Parts: sequence; C-alpha cells; structure tokens
Amino acid sequence: MKKIDFKPYQVDRIIEMAWEDRTPFDAIKLQFGIKEEEVIRLMRREMKPSSFRMWRTRVQGRKTKHLKQRAAEVDRFKCSRQRGISNNKVSKR
Repeated sequence: MKKIDFKPYQVDRIIEMAWEDRTPFDAIKLQFGIKEEEVIRLMRREMKPSSFRMWRTRVQGRKTKHLKQRAAEVDRFKCSRQRGISNNKVSKR
C-alpha cells in the first residue's frame, strides 16, 4: 500500500465525494489517484466508528457507486437539475 499525504481540504473532498450517492469510486480514483479500498481505509480513519458503519451500510450494494453496475443512461456524477459551480445562484421566484 502506498502512503499518500493529502491536505485537509483534499481529505474533506474525498469524504464528501464518498458520501454522495451519484459519485462513483472511479471518479475519486480519477481525481485523487486512490482505489476504493484506500477510500474505505481513509473513511475508517477519519470518521467516528458509528458514522463509518452507517456509510458502509449505505454504500454496500449501491449501484451508482460503481460505474460497471450503473444503468447506461446515468452518464454524470451530479443531478441534472444541479447548476454548474460558476452559475450557482439562487433563483428568485
């Protein structure tokens, strides 16, 4: 196992991505260079035991967390109704 030292903001982003339902582990690997097993180890190390168990229960068997198990029509990591970061304004109704 290789030891990668992430900055605190990177660890926060990895945890955030791991909690998101539509973000597959492959996206985390692409962005940060760590495999699913390493994400699991990082989550175990950084989270409280009860939070880690809740996350593992949530993630296990979830098809959207693994690209090969996703339906063909799911081709993005975020909701289609989510605005882009640059255009993230609250709409006035």
